[in-house]
Amino acid sequence: MYNDVKTEEIDIAMQEAWKAFHVYRKCTLQQRANFMRAIAKEIENLGDELLITAGKETNLPEARLRNERARTMYQHASYADACEKGDWLEARINTAVNDVAPPKPDIRKMLVPLGPVVVFGAANFPFAYSTAGGDTASAFAAGCPVIVKAHPAHAATSELMATAIHKAAANCYLPAAVFTHVHGVSHDVGKALIENKFTKAVGFTGSFTGGKQLFDWANERKEPIPVFAEMSSVNPVFLLPEKMKTAAAVIAKKYAGSITLGVGQFCTNPGLIIGIDNDDLQNFINVLGEEIKQVSPAEMLNTGIFKNYVEKRENSLAQKDVEVKGVSEKQPLTNQGIATVASTTAKAFIENPLLHQEVFGPYSIIIRCTDISEMLHVAKHIEGQLTATFIATEDDVKQNEELVEAVKNICGRFIINSVPTGVEVCLSMQHGGPFPASTDARFGAVGADAIKRFARPIAFQNWSNDLLPDELKNENSLSIWRTVNNELTKAAV
Repeated sequence: MYNDVKTEEIDIAMQEAWKAFHVYRKCTLQQRANFMRAIAKEIENLGDELLITAGKETNLPEARLRNERARTMYQHASYADACEKGDWLEARINTAVNDVAPPKPDIRKMLVPLGPVVVFGAANFPFAYSTAGGDTASAFAAGCPVIVKAHPAHAATSELMATAIHKAAANCYLPAAVFTHVHGVSHDVGKALIENKFTKAVGFTGSFTGGKQLFDWANERKEPIPVFAEMSSVNPVFLLPEKMKTAAAVIAKKYAGSITLGVGQFCTNPGLIIGIDNDDLQNFINVLGEEIKQVSPAEMLNTGIFKNYVEKRENSLAQKDVEVKGVSEKQPLTNQGIATVASTTAKAFIENPLLHQEVFGPYSIIIRCTDISEMLHVAKHIEGQLTATFIATEDDVKQNEELVEAVKNICGRFIINSVPTGVEVCLSMQHGGPFPASTDARFGAVGADAIKRFARPIAFQNWSNDLLPDELKNENSLSIWRTVNNELTKAAV
């Protein structure tokens, strides 16, 4: 058990982080990249101790933890590569034009780091979305110190990760306060971190309640700061009629696996499935229900998540016109989540906001629509989501343009004929969506574009070449891509 950090300790830590910022922001792209690669190496050096500790704290199997550790190391390596490459800087140069009236000035723009970033660890990913996760890696790439508040569900794991980052910082001769690690169960800790004047941005992955509270505190400050929070999502899946005629049973089996993967404890879990109420949908429901019956209950991440799942599952099933269509037939043990699928009508769904809420666990509800028109009506009543999926033929898509546009309007990632679970770390990934899926739909927490969250643009007008940052100098010694007089180039000016 770790003691909550005191307010006065937070004040000191943030002051030191602010001092470190003025050193770290001057580090070259290469130096930042070296630091991040060093972090990946130190995580590897933690060896089995990290896996054993995380396994005890989260109940996650070793194979899952090994994969997540590899992903976390890859995040640091890939963000290091992106940092070095410099595309994220969005360097823009418009050279002076003197032979026009009035003359046009020389203007050069790039992104620069915001300052200390506070990161709140996630419960369901002890490595990839926590202490040394994507928020931390992208902030380091941007040139920002990081202050992590460990998630209490895996505090010892977080301590080990913090040790790895501190070792990497020391080996790279960086100020110790480039990274700070604190604990706190009380809301007062989170509030103090947000309200501190030296905090310049926030990264968060978790519940809507938690993320919205941080967002509100940040916007109530004298100096409001950006909060990049990934929050609730039910990830709707739309079953279109032509595809369902030939593939209903296959799709049902695939989605049984997706719904129950990791005991449903993924932010991209398909918690909402929408189809046309006909024989094909009934076949889908029957097959899915039978598959769910065979799924063994499994231990959830912690007692708090388990209790929350039980409560929200029971509340959803207790609603008017909601019917159970499949539930695990095997007796659960302590803290084990029971896989469940339910169904209701489009009318009941639209009229009952509770059915729109995320049930974090192996649960999904199927919405039965009378026709495509009612499916469109349902889509227009769904709030912002991380993902949305079409199970559809090409003709299904072409014949339902209005539905396509409606669904595009509510999601950050639009999938066809697959499952939403699984988030690839790559430049083209968008892991974020319209509110309430996240607090800023323009950015996601995965892929190199995540670096831009913790930077701001600054334009230099009429500065001499010698005084400009290297990224904007005529010679382009860093060999980064820049837009010069509206043309993308690596050439010197």
